[in-house]
Amino acid sequence: MTERNRNTEGRSIGFVPATGCVIFGLVAGAALAQMSGPTEHQGLTVDKLGVIEEEMLRRQTGLEGYFMQLRAITIAPGGQIAEHSHEKRPGLVKIIAGATVEGRATGETEFSEDGADAIIEDGDTVHWFYNRTDAPATAIVCDLTPVS
Repeated sequence: MTERNRNTEGRSIGFVPATGCVIFGLVAGAALAQMSGPTEHQGLTVDKLGVIEEEMLRRQTGLEGYFMQLRAITIAPGGQIAEHSHEKRPGLVKIIAGATVEGRATGETEFSEDGADAIIEDGDTVHWFYNRTDAPATAIVCDLTPVS
């Protein structure tokens, strides 16, 4: 048994099954649910591969308050990277071994070592990662990181 769920203007925004779950549909004036990610890291190994220190970055580019780093991040099978923002930390990610799922509020995308795509981490990026496979997933990550 279901009943129609209505917003404050009386518009239908979905059905509420007897269990109480809402089934979302596209209806004018109704917002769709957005995804969110885990709150903790699990099964991560992070290896620093190189750093350009703040002083050199400032001397070369004029950019102050940041250093540039290159890391190899491995997510163990069943592991995850918690939801995080790149508002002040732009970066680029390339999966070099295995496969991982990137989650964003709008959905999920799989990236693997076979793909030619890089993951762009710009000022609008809020995301998280899962390794849902039976093998480790490793990414090379390069980012500008605030000093403080």
